[in-house]
Parts: sequence; structure tokens; C-alpha cells
Amino acid sequence: MELDVSYSLENEQQFWDELEDIVTKKCDSHEVIDNALRTYLHFTTNFRDQYLQSEDDVLRCTFKLLEACLYADHKEYVRRQLVYCLLQEDDPPTLHIITAFLLFDGIHHDETFEMMQTEGAFPRLIELIQSPNLNSDFRLHRLLLRLLYEMSRIQPLTWEDLVAVDDAFVLHLFQIIEQLSDDVNDPYHYPVIRVLLVLNEQYMVMSTASSQPLTNRVIKALSTHGHLYKTFGENLILLLNRESETSLQLLILKLLYLLFQSPSTAEYFYTNDLHVLLDVVVRNLLDLPADSAPATALRHTYLRVLHPLLANSQIAKEGAHYKRDEVRKLLALLTDEGKLSGIHFAPVDDTTARLVRRCEAVAWLRDPKEPIADKATPQKDRARRQMLGMSVHDARQTGSSLSMAEMAAQTERPGVVAPSRGERGRDKAGGETEGEKGERAEGDVVAMVGTGTGVTAARNGGGR
Repeated sequence: MELDVSYSLENEQQFWDELEDIVTKKCDSHEVIDNALRTYLHFTTNFRDQYLQSEDDVLRCTFKLLEACLYADHKEYVRRQLVYCLLQEDDPPTLHIITAFLLFDGIHHDETFEMMQTEGAFPRLIELIQSPNLNSDFRLHRLLLRLLYEMSRIQPLTWEDLVAVDDAFVLHLFQIIEQLSDDVNDPYHYPVIRVLLVLNEQYMVMSTASSQPLTNRVIKALSTHGHLYKTFGENLILLLNRESETSLQLLILKLLYLLFQSPSTAEYFYTNDLHVLLDVVVRNLLDLPADSAPATALRHTYLRVLHPLLANSQIAKEGAHYKRDEVRKLLALLTDEGKLSGIHFAPVDDTTARLVRRCEAVAWLRDPKEPIADKATPQKDRARRQMLGMSVHDARQTGSSLSMAEMAAQTERPGVVAPSRGERGRDKAGGETEGEKGERAEGDVVAMVGTGTGVTAARNGGGR
């Protein structure tokens, strides 16, 4: 972006003072607004490497515009102009400032992400994230991933949007995860993982809303190349263990559900990692309170994942059964809330009871004297293949069309913390705080996940 304006600054304070002058000038026409935005972008990108070296600096720069009258008095116009810039601009420093603005504006105002989708920004972001010219700009690439994730998780994408996602893009993301992270604050490539999770959810939603077939490329990649991308599975378990936000837990559970439903991916995880995953699922189910509607919905989702995990993964093999007695006790507790909570609130809801019975019917858990319940039907199998978005001719006959539809529909607003039975702060016995427990639990899981595969070494800077 070329402007016939030059600046000579002696120190950082002069930079911020000049930026303040640019965004606070009175603008009474679109032409003046356009000039002010061009000046803002030219000035900030010109000094990005000198005065905007940290993410905090970029955030401060972004909020200078977000809190200024230039934006406050002309929100929709400014947003639209910057969305158009995103669609057309190729200069990395300029894209960095534009992406930061749209990201933080959209986090606070859904209208920004909705405008982006309407104007065709999703395919553009896919293009930019794959661009070799931008991959080397770590800070920009990370922001582009965050922007794609945030705009995709608050609204359904169109069929045309998802067609822009090809196999090469998905495999590119998996390959990034296999590499050591350049960010010491994010050793697990969580922005990349979140994009894959939200894409999987979008495929699930599309499969229930559209008659046009569309392959779930995330599941396809793991089905055909899963042995090359084991780090993704390890990090997924770590993320589920530490994540308190309901919406992200749901994204993880939706992917796990599809993985365990198909024979081509049901044994994707290492057996030791499966044990850790089962421990995390059991712990999270026990931690959900009995008298909360959000907790009940989350409990249903965990139980829908638990059944194919128990029935279709390596745990189901003879001699590989893991914590059979503990799982049976958990299922018994979930159908007797009086025992689980110590206080009887209400009868267990029908869906929880049905899902628990389904888990109890898994062959290696079932008491031989108990009757076998709810066998699968061809209709259920067809519904599952539709949800996967791909031809799975030998898909195991487990689950139900109702479970799949409800899995796809289960959502929560970003930022909502998952309900918890545990108290915030120190527990009644004067033991650890929730934060201390979380840190200790995460340390335990990190030590266990990826045993023999190098994930712990990778976290600490070693090779795989």
C-alpha cells in the first residue's frame, strides 16, 4: 500500500502519539474515512518490525482503532473496507494489521464474522494459510488460523465455502502439527488443531443440512494417513484434559465420535493414549453436576463418545480391556444421581438412561446374565455413513441416527466454562485449589500420553 507520506520517528512514544492522531481525526465522508484507513495501514505496517514486535503491541495497535471515533462513528463501513482489503491485499505486514483488526473486532461483534462470510472471506483465508509466502511469517500465520477458527465456529458455513477446503489444505495442517512448534507458549500447535476441529464440526452440520454429498476431509485424512499424524491424536487428548470451555470440549468430542465410529479410524490412537483418554472421559463425566441443564447436555455428548470408544477401539479386544470394573461403576452411578451427588434432585433423564444402557451393552463390559440391548440396523448404519460424509461400506453397526444428529447440533457460545461439580477455590478438606489440581492433572496426562512416541520430549524441545 503506497502513500506519498513519510514519517521520521525518534522513539516508540512518538509512534503511539502519531497513531493516536491518525485514528482520532474527524471523518465526515467516505473519502475521508478511506484516506484515514490507508494512512493507518501505511503507518502501522511501515513501523511493524520496529514498534509492533510483540502480540501485545499488535493488540494495542488494533484497539487504538477499535476505540477511536474513526471506527466508533462508522463501524459497518470501516469493517467492510477492511474485509475488502483482506480479499485483495497480498503484502504480509498489511495483512497482519488487517487480520488482527478483523479478529478482535469479530470476537466482540459477531457481525464482523458474518460480513466476512457473506463477502467470501472463508476461501480467501484458506488460500492465505496455504501460501508459501506467508508460512514463514509466524505471527501472521497464527493470526490467520485464529481468524479462520473464530469466524467458523459462530456460524454455519456454506457448501461453497467447504468445497474450498481440499485434501492438500487439511494435510498441510496435519503436517504442521507433526513439526516442533516455534512458539514456546504453544508447544502443541493449538491454533492449527482448533481449525481442524471446527472444520470437522462444519462437515457434520453440513451432512445433516444438505442433500449434496460432501466428503469430511478431516476424517478422510486420518483414515488414509492417520499413521503419519499421531501427534495430532496425542495433542487432542492433552487439549481435552486441560480445556474448561464447553464449546471446545464439544468440538473435540464430535471428532472423537466420528473417529471411533469408523473401522478405518477406530484404532487411530495408541493403546496407552486410549487409556489416558478413557481416564479423562470418566473423570469429566464424574465432575459434571447433576442439577444443571448444560451439564446434562454435555453428559449426553460424553456418553455418545464413550460407547464407540468402548466398543470399537483396541480396548474392546480380548486381553486389552481397561478398567472394566471402574467403567461399570461409573455407568451405575450415572443412573443413580442420588449416589453420585449425595442429594437426590430428580430422576435421571431418559436420554442419559438410554445412553448408559447402550454403554453397558458393550460385550466386554456386559454381565453374561444381562440381556443384549439395542442392536444396530441398516438404517442406523446408513445414517452414520452420511454423517461421516464418506463411503464407509463396512462401518460398524453402532450408535444411532438420533445420536449423530444431536452430536452435530450440540453447541455452546464461545467462552462459556463447562459446568463442574468441584468448587472453585480450595476444596472443603483444605486441599489443592482447582487450578493446582488442573496443573497436577495436566502434568500427569502429559507424562502418560504418547508413551514411547516422543510427545513429552517434543514438548520439552526434544525430537520425535
